[in-house]
Amino acid sequence: MNIPFLGNRSKKYRAAVLAEDDPEGIAELLSECELLRSQVARERIRLDDTVASLEALDQLPPRWREDEETLPWFGHDAGLYLGTVVVRTVPGAVWVIGADGEPVVRLVSGREVDVVTAGRDWAATGTPELSQLYAEVAEN
Repeated sequence: MNIPFLGNRSKKYRAAVLAEDDPEGIAELLSECELLRSQVARERIRLDDTVASLEALDQLPPRWREDEETLPWFGHDAGLYLGTVVVRTVPGAVWVIGADGEPVVRLVSGREVDVVTAGRDWAATGTPELSQLYAEVAEN
């Protein structure tokens, strides 16, 4: 993330400042998920920030597992996409930067959801399903 107006501060600091000062900007940035979007476009799946798109991702044949280099990045993007759907559809959910520098979703209850780890787990094993994770988060 190269944000010139923030100067030469660390990436974690810049992301934290952006998340605090411009929640819509960070939401837009984290929703890009370029690798995920390019892979699923081949399968004719439209990522439209809905629960239905998470269900469609859950049904994909896991071809990404064949490439050990792509797998963690695909999972990272899947987690960011899950977080994007949560932030855009669950009232009060926002992106924040966790202690480890990774983005997490904070719910109105104060609970923080590590969507990146969840996405990596889903990409590697298929469980829990992204739509199931969404349902659990949306209940809170």
